[in-house]
Amino acid sequence: VQLVASGGGLVQAGGSLRLSCAASGSIFRINAMRWYRQAPGKQRELVAGITSGGVTNYADSVKGRFTISRDNAKNTVSLQMNTLKPEDTAVYYCNADGIKGATMVLFDSWGQGTQVTVSS
Repeated sequence: VQLVASGGGLVQAGGSLRLSCAASGSIFRINAMRWYRQAPGKQRELVAGITSGGVTNYADSVKGRFTISRDNAKNTVSLQMNTLKPEDTAVYYCNADGIKGATMVLFDSWGQGTQVTVSS
């Protein structure tokens, strides 16, 4: 299962960006979909996650500013990021786990990462 992320870029502090990630391949079911980020010199951290039923969770640092959503029919997940801060600067990765269609084997896939840079 392949994930392709898009939507990163350069934005001024206080601005907004929307990230999208599309899953493709032989998919029986996608369980959770998540966004992680990794800033230079720091460990990768979970930003937000959403279950197949729409239950969401967020890192404390982004609560009230970021919104994760998904379209189960299209196998996509999005991250709406508002009121961006310079400390949100990082490479953002999407992640999904579930069951492959042809083999009924579990998968845990990552997208290629998309750069988000917030200038002060």
